Amino acid sequence: MRLNPIPPVEFSPEQRALFEQIQDITQGRDRGFTMAREDGAMLGPYNAMLHFPMYGSPVWAVNTALSKHTTLPKAVHEIAILVTGSRFSARYEIYAHEFTAAKAGLSLSQVSALAAGSRPATLSEEEGIAFDVAIALSRGAQLPESTYQAASTAFGKDGTAELIYLVGFYCMISVLLNGFDVPVPGRDSDGQ
Repeated sequence: MRLNPIPPVEFSPEQRALFEQIQDITQGRDRGFTMAREDGAMLGPYNAMLHFPMYGSPVWAVNTALSKHTTLPKAVHEIAILVTGSRFSARYEIYAHEFTAAKAGLSLSQVSALAAGSRPATLSEEEGIAFDVAIALSRGAQLPESTYQAASTAFGKDGTAELIYLVGFYCMISVLLNGFDVPVPGRDSDGQ
């Protein structure tokens, strides 16, 4: 871990403002994974955002937009995130979204395959399209026309845009997690 978690009592005004925005979206949710230490210091990508609020605040604004304007089924959303996290081997991202994917209705075998970077044979048509979009974009390749058209048919123009932005956002989050060597709480050498 390259950035020590910041206890809220040590926040600058800019960090406090961002922390409050993050709390507005995340507080009270049954997450099933650890986002903060007992002293309130945030973990995962939130810690990196708080260390550098001049970058973290705009990143959080994208997350907020994706959260507020979501139209995609929850399972489709989580498939895109797990595929992206897996492509980047982003430990915290995979850890967090294994829980949220299961809550979205994906089976343990589906979650396990996605976290390992494989395509489960049991995906619905929409879920398979989400997998195809996420795998193509997270490879850094252009999205094939046939895949774009399949997504447009399944999710409409706005849903397809949401899916593309979602993959792009989680590519950025994965790079952030890997760049700052963000550990999985309780499993890595973070002392949590």
